[in-house]
Amino acid sequence: MSAARTTHETPAVGRGPEFHLFLPQMRMGPDALVAKARAAEAAGFGGIALMDHLAPPMAEDQPMHEAMITAAWLAAHTERLAVGHLVLCDPLRHPAVLAKQAVTIDHASRGRFELGIGWGSVPDELEAYGIGDTAPSARVRRLAESLEVMTALWSGEAVDFEGEFHRVKGARQLPAPLTRIPLLIGGAGGRTLALVARYADWWNLPIYALERLEELRPAAGGARVSIQQLVAFVPGEAERHRVTQVARRRFGIYGDGLVIGDAAQLVDHFTALHDRGVERFYTWFSDFAEPETLAAFGAAVIETLAPRGGPRPWT
Repeated sequence: MSAARTTHETPAVGRGPEFHLFLPQMRMGPDALVAKARAAEAAGFGGIALMDHLAPPMAEDQPMHEAMITAAWLAAHTERLAVGHLVLCDPLRHPAVLAKQAVTIDHASRGRFELGIGWGSVPDELEAYGIGDTAPSARVRRLAESLEVMTALWSGEAVDFEGEFHRVKGARQLPAPLTRIPLLIGGAGGRTLALVARYADWWNLPIYALERLEELRPAAGGARVSIQQLVAFVPGEAERHRVTQVARRRFGIYGDGLVIGDAAQLVDHFTALHDRGVERFYTWFSDFAEPETLAAFGAAVIETLAPRGGPRPWT
């Protein structure tokens, strides 16, 4: 087996935060997804992230499209956005299949694919579809093996591996990635953080553990920090009550994970988190990413904190 990926990019001093759009691909057809992705690209978002389930959690009666095929579709219909997931569910795919899919999108998109992965957040889904062991300890062990197999296959060399969950013998995959496919791993547990430190370029800290950021940060090694943030963007005071009511009706269950504010309030919110070391925000909009909301957020928030081609407040 090849060595684990332990070299991470060092955060640049003075760099502003990155904003990616989190866009769960439910209740939307391919054309609507493309329209929102293109709106995000035009608004200055750096990337887009999809979800990965066989049926939407708590909305199993709603339609949704498969995660990797949707990512390929969006990569084909955008020019600059990084495309990935928050996050892929490891038990749903053999690592050799996922490694090949990731490299294919990497080449097709000219290096814009990022692989976000976790050990599965909805055990009932795995039970319903008869996929693997639902015990957390087994799922995290499987993820460890999957990461080892995938990163070894990406070397382009022959791979032999004998594990608890995966076995490959003399397996070789070509082409190799164009350069390096960034890896994002989500989670806050000790065993997950050990995988973050060993493999990940990005550590996505669950919002429920945000108050423990400083405590957990050393265990993540050189990985850079991201969080998912649910946002209700208030375009003006006349709209505040309506936006607040809709957001709380739809997403009140998320508690402090939902931030409601106008441009100035959101700039202050993201600045405070950036000052704590969060370098990327996966923004999930309470109005399901209406193009006009993305455009307004881009002009008022992204351009203030991370202007395209201009100096940043931290420079």
